[in-house]
Amino acid sequence: MNGDGKNMKSVKWFEAIKECEQQGKAYVIATVLGVSGSSPRDQGSKMVITSDEEIDTLGGGHLEYKVMEDAREVLAGGEAGNHIKHYPLGASLGQCCGGSVTVLLESFVTQGLNVTVFGAGHVAKALMKILGDMPGQIRWVDNRIDMFGLNVPTNVQVMYLESPVDMVATLPANSQVLILTHNHQLDFELAQAALKRADLSFVGCIGSDTKAKRFNMRLKHRGMSDELMAPFVCPVGDLNIPGKLPMEVAVSMAAQLIQHVHVDDEKVLRQGVSWKQMKNEMVDQESDHQLTIIK
Repeated sequence: MNGDGKNMKSVKWFEAIKECEQQGKAYVIATVLGVSGSSPRDQGSKMVITSDEEIDTLGGGHLEYKVMEDAREVLAGGEAGNHIKHYPLGASLGQCCGGSVTVLLESFVTQGLNVTVFGAGHVAKALMKILGDMPGQIRWVDNRIDMFGLNVPTNVQVMYLESPVDMVATLPANSQVLILTHNHQLDFELAQAALKRADLSFVGCIGSDTKAKRFNMRLKHRGMSDELMAPFVCPVGDLNIPGKLPMEVAVSMAAQLIQHVHVDDEKVLRQGVSWKQMKNEMVDQESDHQLTIIK
C-alpha cells in the first residue's frame, strides 16, 4: 500500500478488490503471468492499482513503477479490459535481475452509483438502507447535524455542511444528484447550481407535479436552456412503483437511479485478449518452463 493509506487500510490485494467493489472505485489487478530468468516476484504474484493507491507488491523497483504507470494509463481510458505487458529487467528498467516479466493488467471500471443525496429526512433515511447494500460511492449531505442517525452504511459518507449549495461545485463529473431537503428554496438553489455545471448526468428532485412546474418555470426565467435542463427529473422516482410511504418512495427513486446508471450498457460479444494474442505474447516464456502454454 502507498505511504499514507488515506483511502484504504488494506494490505493484501484481495482485500483491496473487496473495498474497491464496495466503493464503486475503478481498479487494475496486475498479475505476474510468467518470468524468464531472475525476477523480483514469482509467477502468480498480484497487486491492485487505483488512480491514487497501490496495494500489495510485485517486488518494488522500477518494474513496479512501470506497471503502476501502465495500469493508471489503462484506468484513464475508462474502459474495462485485459492487457498483457512484457517487461525486460535489464538496463531499460534499471534492475539488475537480468530476466523478464510478463504481466496481465485486468481493468475494472467504476461500478454502481456515484451519487450525492442532499437532505436527511424520512425518505433519505429509507433510501440509505437501499443504497447501502449497493456498490458505489454515496455522499449524504444535510445542514442539520442531528439528522443522520448512527447506523450509516459503510459506503455512505456523511457530510454536515451549513451551506450545502457550496458543495455542488466539488461533485465528480458524470455523477448523480438527489435533492430531498426540507426546504423548497434550498431545493431550487441546489437544482440550479447542479444544472449550471452541465456535466452531472442526473439531477433528481423530490416534489409534486405543481412543484416541478414551478421549478421548471423559474429555471427558464433565469435563462436555463433546455439542454442544461435535460438531466433534471422532478418529481424524481419511477412512477410505475406506487405508494407514498418513505420506503416506497425510496424504492422508486433507487429503481430510477439504477435504470439511469445502466442505460448505456452494451452487450459486447467479445472482450479482452484473444487467445492468439495471448499465445504470441507469452510464447517466449515457455522455453523456461515458467509458463506452460496448452496448445
